[in-house]
Amino acid sequence: MAQNEVLTDIATTLGSIAGIDPAEVAPDTSITGDLDVDSMTMLEVIVALEDKFGLLIPDDEWSRFATVGDLAAHLERAGVVAPS
Repeated sequence: MAQNEVLTDIATTLGSIAGIDPAEVAPDTSITGDLDVDSMTMLEVIVALEDKFGLLIPDDEWSRFATVGDLAAHLERAGVVAPS
């Protein structure tokens, strides 16, 4: 899966759960600062992405995601995205 597909999936998930316009989501977008996503909403996003990609993101990992790019990079390291 290409990295841009993962970013699209993340943006779509944020849109459906947090009501965020997917067009506002970019790799350098701050999850809490720019998108105003709180920890409970982030938990919902993480669970949805875990279900979508068939993986588990440990709590100590996802709590460190500051930007959408951090989340995408984690998914890449987990093998969801082929390295470029």
